[in-house]
Amino acid sequence: MSSRRSAEGASVGTSPESRVSVRQATLADLDVVVELRIALLREHGNNPVYSRLRADAASRARPLFSQQLQSTDEAIYLAERDGRALGILRCVDAVGSPLLYPARYAYVSSVYVVPSARRAGVLRALMASAVRWSESRGLREIRLHNASDNPLANAAWQALGFEVVEQLRVKTL
Repeated sequence: MSSRRSAEGASVGTSPESRVSVRQATLADLDVVVELRIALLREHGNNPVYSRLRADAASRARPLFSQQLQSTDEAIYLAERDGRALGILRCVDAVGSPLLYPARYAYVSSVYVVPSARRAGVLRALMASAVRWSESRGLREIRLHNASDNPLANAAWQALGFEVVEQLRVKTL
């Protein structure tokens, strides 16, 4: 692919097959938001944290995700091609520790790209929207967590300029 251009509603890539648009999700997108975010959790079925998916997770997710879609302190972005959802990313305007700078930062979570659309600029397009959203709010840092047992995700985040600065450890009691 040659150079990329990304903005809400703009295309990414140069061939017709690679055109991806990104837009902020609305309450009307609740079904697809639930579908993509549950797919993300299911994909990590071997992870000690994410393998604990409840059987009724989708019904539990609806009120939570509905609230997130209506929040003024966060945004959920959908990447689409030809009306089909390819990926999702959630940004939150988060409050930092009162002892450290920055006082606020963007927290990115619930990032998922459908397997058939990976390595086609979808994540890059979603992140471009997250960066614009963050900058529009005066946020100068983006943080995220990702499953350490996913080498492809680790490589993707590194390629996007993220560095590992912390680890999450779990001990079952």
